[in-house]
Amino acid sequence: QVQLVESGGGLVQTGGSLRLSCAASRGTLRVYAMGWFRQAPGKEREFVAGITWSGGTTYYADSVKGRFTISRDNSQNTIYLQMNSLNPEDTAIYSCAGGLVYSRDIMKDKMFDYWGQGTHVTVSS
Repeated sequence: QVQLVESGGGLVQTGGSLRLSCAASRGTLRVYAMGWFRQAPGKEREFVAGITWSGGTTYYADSVKGRFTISRDNSQNTIYLQMNSLNPEDTAIYSCAGGLVYSRDIMKDKMFDYWGQGTHVTVSS
């Protein structure tokens, strides 16, 4: 059983940056594909970014491409989401997820087995 813990959320102004972290407090995430998802108030959860177990391939939602970067450090059992050029539409609860997920399914939240509790990101205008 893997337990994931996110950190790094907060309040930032438009145009600012944040870096989210997701660490495995129990178990290892090294063998898993990992993803970041977000849920804004009144909206469904949506895919943000994903990364294969090796870190060799990354995937992004069109809305964040060029602004967000997902990475992982398997030696630290941690993945990251660097978020730049933030705007109010990025305001949401961000959650990391892990699982034995094929690349073709990495944008599908239902394919992931392990989830963190989420971290709030608020971007003020």
